[in-house]
Amino acid sequence: MSQNNKNSDNNTRSTWRVDVMSLYPEMFPGSLGLSIAGRALENNIWSINGTQIRDFAEGKHKNVDDTPTGGGAGMVLRADVLAKCIDAVQQPGDTRPLIYLSPRGKMLDQKRVRELCDGDGIILLCGRFEGVDQRLLDHKNIEEISIGDYILSGGEVAALTLLDACVRLLPEVMGSKHSGDDESFENDLLEYPHYTKPRVWQGLEAPEVLRSGDHGKIAKWRKAQAEKITKAKRPDLWAKYDAKH
Repeated sequence: MSQNNKNSDNNTRSTWRVDVMSLYPEMFPGSLGLSIAGRALENNIWSINGTQIRDFAEGKHKNVDDTPTGGGAGMVLRADVLAKCIDAVQQPGDTRPLIYLSPRGKMLDQKRVRELCDGDGIILLCGRFEGVDQRLLDHKNIEEISIGDYILSGGEVAALTLLDACVRLLPEVMGSKHSGDDESFENDLLEYPHYTKPRVWQGLEAPEVLRSGDHGKIAKWRKAQAEKITKAKRPDLWAKYDAKH
């Protein structure tokens, strides 16, 4: 399964290439085939190719997993099967990072997202069951990334989340190159509150300063609000921001 439009006139940079290895490659591009990510996919700003892990298993039943060595519940994805899949996807000279979506991984943050966007693309391995044989992670030097302290049925939803965070930052996807500058986490702060019409709703009025037309005052108010919200809701982020400023 692949999504790639060869007729694009986007010549600003090479296509940001994604390969996903999964037992359910049909889950991709999923929601990323819609909205701004979908338009970017049609315009060849990025491409995605799904690879079925089971295609690299042997035997009548194409088993990709086995019982844990030492006993225990669940099943573990086999290193030999996954290695064959990776070798087929990651050709010699391919410098894209190889990432395994895992609750044991380093927490994904905006800094890592931007680093990934600046490269040629990524290769993603989506786990299932109890995870993958540790020897594969060690042998292939795979980067482990987590999207939060909770458990999902598999790595596919986590992969979609990571891809969504990356694709929206690719050149031309959001339109203005400054569209994401003030968003949460970009400057170690949560985003300031937003308001729109009507001016008064349910007896609540949008802040007068935002209607003043004074861009200096508006910028100062937004920064103060972002600092206030971050300090109250994310003291960990605030400590990081406060140390810098």
